[in-house]
Amino acid sequence: MATEIAASPPPGAGDATSARTDAPAPPLRRIWNHYAVVKVRKALVVVFVVANVTFFLGRAMPGDPIDVMAGRLTQNGMTMEEARAVAMNSLAYDVDAPLYQQWWDFLVGLVTFDMGNTINRPGVSVMDAIGAYLPWTLFSIGVGTVIAVVLGLALGMVMAYRRNQFLDHVLSVAASVLGAVPNYLIAMVLVVGGGMYLGWFNPIELRGTVSPGVQAGFNLEFVGDAFFHASLPILTYVLAIIGTWMLVMKASTTEVLSEDYVTVARARGLRDRRIAVAYVGRNAVLPLVAQIAISFGTLVGGAIFVEQVLVYKGVGGLLLDAVNYRDYPLLQGLLIIITSCVVAANLVADMLYSRLDPRIRN
Repeated sequence: MATEIAASPPPGAGDATSARTDAPAPPLRRIWNHYAVVKVRKALVVVFVVANVTFFLGRAMPGDPIDVMAGRLTQNGMTMEEARAVAMNSLAYDVDAPLYQQWWDFLVGLVTFDMGNTINRPGVSVMDAIGAYLPWTLFSIGVGTVIAVVLGLALGMVMAYRRNQFLDHVLSVAASVLGAVPNYLIAMVLVVGGGMYLGWFNPIELRGTVSPGVQAGFNLEFVGDAFFHASLPILTYVLAIIGTWMLVMKASTTEVLSEDYVTVARARGLRDRRIAVAYVGRNAVLPLVAQIAISFGTLVGGAIFVEQVLVYKGVGGLLLDAVNYRDYPLLQGLLIIITSCVVAANLVADMLYSRLDPRIRN
């Protein structure tokens, strides 16, 4: 009996232990483990890894980049000594420095947004070259993605509500065909079929990003001209991904329509429009939010072919020029910027998904 009394914990000891266990975490730890902070940390890690991969791959390529760049510059009438001097000044690092010193200088330049100068465009920094072309690509892809997602989700719901009917069969065939055709082939069909054979538009007038003489600014003339030149890229992106969104939304909506809460909502006498928007549409779209960022990343990767076919001065053409002319600083900067855009799109999708479904934060 005495042993039992001695072994038993003193009164209130269990409560104290429970209180210490349930004590709130320090503020800094709560911030560090917050859902948004965790996602931002992971996004920064991805960008950091990609930046380092581009750094080491650039230095693992065969041949001396200085000799390659100097040989390219000598075609413009420069001597080899002058060409080597220009090439060395264009690089964002010292080729004779140790690898760890080059790596540290690269990280410092990455943080300060200083990636050196381009080779094919002497005197132009990498960030200035990217800043002149990247907004046009993001503009055409962004507008095309928004239009394709909105129309695809709406048509997908119509297909689900009219499944196994004539409209469903027609839209399903069209969506399957559009989803199987690469975006650059769609661009070629638009130019050759719509422009040359049918004469709906003049492909030459749509080249470039803005018409000569149009000044950039927030005015109707500039905005209208920008949409005019981006009409073919936007239409290409819409046709390239709308079929996939139609089929995915149809499958998701069909699955939601079989849920019990939809049957209960109909039994309560709710209007079909309210059920479609508040019950079916919201729950059907929820699993697809993250795929928006994936489609955005796919379009960014395929922009190089679309912009070459349509002669649209975006980052895709700039990337192709960097590869053809072996502009290593520009190529490295483009890969990092494109990766950052895709990672940022995925981060936005994660944040939006957590707002639609707060359960995933836990």
